[in-house]
Amino acid sequence: MSPSRRRRRPWWLLAAAAVVAAPVTGALPADDARALLERTGPVLLFVAGLTVVAELCAGAGLFATAAAAAARAARGHRALLWGAVVLLATACTAVLSLDTTAVLLTPVVIALARRTHAPPLPFALAVVALSNTASLVLPVSNLTNLLATHELDAAGVSYLGLMWAPALAAIVVTVVVLAVRDRHALRGTYTTVPATAAPDPLVLRLTAATVAVMAVAFVVGTPPALAAGVAAVLLVVVQRVRRRPWPVPPADMVPWRTLLVVAALFVTVATAHAHGMGDVLAAAAGDGTDPLALLRLAVVGALASNAVNNLPAFLALDPAAGGDPLRIAALLIGTGVAPLVTPWGSLATVLWWQRCRQVLLDVPARTIVRQGLLLAPLALLAAVAALVGTS
Repeated sequence: MSPSRRRRRPWWLLAAAAVVAAPVTGALPADDARALLERTGPVLLFVAGLTVVAELCAGAGLFATAAAAAARAARGHRALLWGAVVLLATACTAVLSLDTTAVLLTPVVIALARRTHAPPLPFALAVVALSNTASLVLPVSNLTNLLATHELDAAGVSYLGLMWAPALAAIVVTVVVLAVRDRHALRGTYTTVPATAAPDPLVLRLTAATVAVMAVAFVVGTPPALAAGVAAVLLVVVQRVRRRPWPVPPADMVPWRTLLVVAALFVTVATAHAHGMGDVLAAAAGDGTDPLALLRLAVVGALASNAVNNLPAFLALDPAAGGDPLRIAALLIGTGVAPLVTPWGSLATVLWWQRCRQVLLDVPARTIVRQGLLLAPLALLAAVAALVGTS
């Protein structure tokens, strides 16, 4: 087979093969496979439902309308506009997940910066930073959080009660550091942006109301897959009743290729653990819940995330947390807040980088690395200190 034919082979087929092969061949024992399915099945269903919701929000004009409203609220002051974008990125990450912020909010924010004659790079860099550092707010903000809630629920610990302080600390540090760094670029004024006309005002209102109710459902403890699934069904019904065109082809509404890759990561890490990888990682992660032990685990999680990606890093190191809520929280900090140094540290950063290129904003890899080296250690230390201070 020629190299060109090999390049055309669907890359997701390898992921599908890995998902099937490990349990079938016995490389992943049957009991481990069942436990993995029970833990990760609802996570994958949640991702499917939330992706449909996010795509329909974009099609309804929710992101564009929110960005235009932020521009008007800033009353022509560029620094206030940046602050409004920070709030928007934080809220989007908290409720619709970090990947939604990277994929759907990034192009809207870059377009908004250009319309107001502001330098787009500081705005785009704030979005990618907060898509990671604001991803501790709710269980649905990051897939690693959803994986952790399974253990926290078993321990009788509330995710919000455990993580609110680290989440707030990470966000505050991010905003302060970026505001100081970009203060010169954010000076000046602009002409107020006019209101954005929604394609269908009724669909926009119904979409906003659905997202608001879904957010409340997440906060009060409704199973995320159920809340996202119901919201997706409601928005699909609205879309069909109003005879609106699909924002993307129906076959692409659910990211089944991405889901296969994520499932393959789950299976690969579980298989490696079944063959002794956990012992090696446990030695690196240490044990205990004193401040230095928690910091050590967070740092190991951060290093692993920036080396290979935060999702496999969390899965690989999770057993080293031993089911202890404080150690789980420390690992979430390391794998959620700190994967900022490498472009592949989190899927959100990868997707953000792709979106920037699509809208003709050149962001060199060294720019991502420099911002990560500046932010990741400070945000990680602040979040771990907040965890220790409230435990």
